[in-house]
Amino acid sequence: MKEYVKQTIENGIGYIEFFHPAHNSLPSNLLKQLASAITDAGLNPDIKIVVLKSGGDRTFCAGASFNELISIDNAEKGREFFLGFANVINAMRTCPKFIIGRIQGKAVGGGVGLAAATDYCMATKHAAIKLSELNIGIGPFVVGPAIERKIGLSGLSQIAMDANTFYSSEWAQQKGLYTQVFETLNELDDAVASFSENLAAYNPDAMRALKEVFWEGTEDWNQLLLERAEISGKLVLSEFTKKKLKDFK
Repeated sequence: MKEYVKQTIENGIGYIEFFHPAHNSLPSNLLKQLASAITDAGLNPDIKIVVLKSGGDRTFCAGASFNELISIDNAEKGREFFLGFANVINAMRTCPKFIIGRIQGKAVGGGVGLAAATDYCMATKHAAIKLSELNIGIGPFVVGPAIERKIGLSGLSQIAMDANTFYSSEWAQQKGLYTQVFETLNELDDAVASFSENLAAYNPDAMRALKEVFWEGTEDWNQLLLERAEISGKLVLSEFTKKKLKDFK
């Protein structure tokens, strides 16, 4: 299957789905489409609630596109690539509608950041998480603020430093990343649909105001995530990282 970002609307719910054949990794073009789709959903009067999901039934998101990381050859390209994740997170943050996360499988790196930037996130028992960035010589700089906001600095530092370990969906639920964990994908989908449809019946003005309250203190993220993207964009050029990426390839 070819990569895509698509949106469907059902019962007032805007389902935004992304897919990439390489474990739902996200190259720059998909990141741009995803940020645009989220922004458009926020402006669409037919959409009351947004659900973020990915295609397939295994991996939610493997994070940054490995092939694109390898191709980065200067700091400007590096900054622009990592700004892709920053723009998606900021689109989710500023979207005036609640975003529900539907995490069907493993989330790695930027995928953890996407899950953390949702307003309410549900998962299956297979949705383990890992921040692998330090293992290749960079770090979860861009997604770090969103993850820290959900699981605290202690949780972030634990998974960022333990970069080779997958942490279970139960651990993620205990830390507050996931609100509920389900045994099967069908149970997850039923719960996401039911919860979203209930929310869609609420006062949209009240939900918009409540979302602003939830995200208080993040008003500087446009600048903060830009600065973080610049850090990652420089580190990805280091000899250590270039060697690691070649070894993995």
